[in-house]
Amino acid sequence: MAALRGLLDRPLASYYLLLSSAGLLLLIGLTMVFSATSVRDYAANGNASTSVVKQAMFAVIGIVVFWVCQRLPATTYRSLGRPLLFTAVGLLLVLNLLLVYARLTKQESAQIGPIEARLLWLFVGGIQVQPSEFAKFALVLWGAHVIARKGAALGWWRELATPLFPVVGLLFVLVGYNDLGTMLCLLALVVGLLWAAGVRKRVFAALSAVGLLGIGLLVAVASLGAGSGETGAKNYRLARLTAFISPPPPDQCKLEDCYQIAQARYAIENGGWFGVGLGKSIAKWEWLPAAENDFIFAVVAEELGVVGCVVVVALFAVLAYTGLRIARRVEDPFRRLAAAAATTWLVGQAVINIGGVVGLLPLTGVPLPFISDGGSALVVTLAAIGMLASFARAEPDAARALHARPPARWVRLLWAPLPPLPGRRRRPAAPPAARGSVPRSRERRPDDQAAPRGVRLARTRRGSADERRR
Repeated sequence: MAALRGLLDRPLASYYLLLSSAGLLLLIGLTMVFSATSVRDYAANGNASTSVVKQAMFAVIGIVVFWVCQRLPATTYRSLGRPLLFTAVGLLLVLNLLLVYARLTKQESAQIGPIEARLLWLFVGGIQVQPSEFAKFALVLWGAHVIARKGAALGWWRELATPLFPVVGLLFVLVGYNDLGTMLCLLALVVGLLWAAGVRKRVFAALSAVGLLGIGLLVAVASLGAGSGETGAKNYRLARLTAFISPPPPDQCKLEDCYQIAQARYAIENGGWFGVGLGKSIAKWEWLPAAENDFIFAVVAEELGVVGCVVVVALFAVLAYTGLRIARRVEDPFRRLAAAAATTWLVGQAVINIGGVVGLLPLTGVPLPFISDGGSALVVTLAAIGMLASFARAEPDAARALHARPPARWVRLLWAPLPPLPGRRRRPAAPPAARGSVPRSRERRPDDQAAPRGVRLARTRRGSADERRR
């Protein structure tokens, strides 16, 4: 413990913990995506590495985005918040309008020019984009900037009501209409943001009541065609919630009710403590739907067993500790709020995914960060890690250590520039040292006030008349 405490006390401990945990999770994710998709890809086109090559390309793009983000100062992030938020809201509006048009015309997708909408994705000129993923990162930057600018005025309810709550409510509606799981991730992000800002508990109580009411409404609108639902058909969101509260026997599970949960539990049971071996999963042979995405943790449990699951959960725990450590150590309020919000977003999404797979939470269908297959989610996740890495280098101890022993110039140019030094507090100047005897005419008065020039000190014991009256 003493050695571990000594390692954690090093100036750049947060930076290295962040890079190591995120890098290991990314490596595990690429491995598991290849394992979960190789059989299907080989059966489809004779190439077992089709999906993993695509995911690796997005990983390379994400690493470049991470490199760019860790070089940016806090002022750049604050200026990027509003444009990114407007862009995300615009893409979500286009997506929802096209989906409504597709519902009215009874089509699976709608297309206007080069833009095509399919459930959660926009296809722009052949490029697949998921707007809800960009909305997470945009809300982190914009929300942290707004709260940091308000400062002590957050004690007033109306300061929170404008403009934070209307924008958050709009994002919840635009995202939650089609993707309730991503909306829950946004809710965890907002909770982390307000918690780091020190908002009163009664505000959290009011938000909890409003949030539960909103979730109930979003569950209800699935009967009207929201998400994957169809008008007049069975409410799939309510069915998932009912299956979680009172699950039927596994042999009675149907495809639309609890089939995925049952198959995930079979995979976890088959894995045991040490797993059946990497690449030897049975559930991925078209038994477990979305095995490479929402339910990839079940494949991890089957192939790597309890040991592999503990490693994945431990890495997310290290990521949570590191993010909150950065939020606690940085001095800038914006950095503190953004670090706390990004950490609760990533870790909360992992908790929602893993909890749904193992049956501890209702099934929502969100990907597991770093692990699941998906290009937009991986790029945005690595962008958030790059932002946290920039903040980790800006910790007071880390900044002083980097300036005390700066790396080579080519390292600063190719990797990251030096962070700004923390602000120094002004200290009162020390009195000058004595230089021998001081002439009687330049002595300090008894009340430590200097005598005005031209006024001679009284030589009597009682002083002048003004001093006696004083």
